Amino acid sequence: MVWCSGWRLASAVSNAGGLGLIGAGSMHPEVLREHIQKCKTATVKPFGVNVPLMYPEIDKVMQIIVEEGVKIVFTSAGNPKIWTSFLKEKGIIVVHVIANAKFAQKCEEAGVDAIVAEGFEAGGHNGREETTTLCLIPHIRKITKLPLLAAGGISTGRAMLAAMALGADGVQVGTAFALAEESSASDAFKLRCLSLPEGDTILSLKKVSPTRIIKNDFFKQVEELENNGASGEELRTLLGKGRSKRGIFEGELSEGELEIGQGATLVTEILSVSQIIRNFVEEFNSAQLSLNPIN
Repeated sequence: MVWCSGWRLASAVSNAGGLGLIGAGSMHPEVLREHIQKCKTATVKPFGVNVPLMYPEIDKVMQIIVEEGVKIVFTSAGNPKIWTSFLKEKGIIVVHVIANAKFAQKCEEAGVDAIVAEGFEAGGHNGREETTTLCLIPHIRKITKLPLLAAGGISTGRAMLAAMALGADGVQVGTAFALAEESSASDAFKLRCLSLPEGDTILSLKKVSPTRIIKNDFFKQVEELENNGASGEELRTLLGKGRSKRGIFEGELSEGELEIGQGATLVTEILSVSQIIRNFVEEFNSAQLSLNPIN
């Protein structure tokens, strides 16, 4: 959710009955502080911050989270043992994002409060195992009793019901909210995502960090390098700095890195967060009733 989930989106999700998350991955520490403060003004409901553990200024980010009184932190892209104890000592609820069953055990050992299991369908950074949500949730449900949230491909109420049938206690939604009115992504990016045909996103950059992106001119350059056996360093050079900002936030559709999940093909219009959540709930209830009709 880099370049999508600032204070406007996070507060809108919380105000509509979900748990909004500020995406710290695209923010300098003091920018994150500003977003936390604005979010506290915009909602009285709980909200959290997602922190990729590979973040270069992680110490500053964690200190700001504590200073600003954030009560819920989702950690991702790293070992949960590194920061979980620190955060829990401060009275913060910790949820960790994983993409394989092996890390579920590490989450339990680290003492996290809940797990997000993110499948292959998800946008942005993804698991190297390429396990789909349909397979990942049952695997993890077997080995942990921790609260389990499903992520990856959850763009409809029916998908939410399916995830819960597989053993999830709830869901984490990315793509549908990335394309919401309150998302800070550019309108050009949102409209491009609305026009995607099935199969027009692909998991790429596997020698750097597997990332699901839209097929565009930048992807073609990546594909050519990968087909020619390019090293991770060569791919990092092509990626450079700010490639996702150019694509998602600034709307550079040709040379930008356009991160979005497979569920984008199920999103047909730009809606407010409140309407998206209403649609989810209505479709969930309708689908549940169709499976269990009242006699």
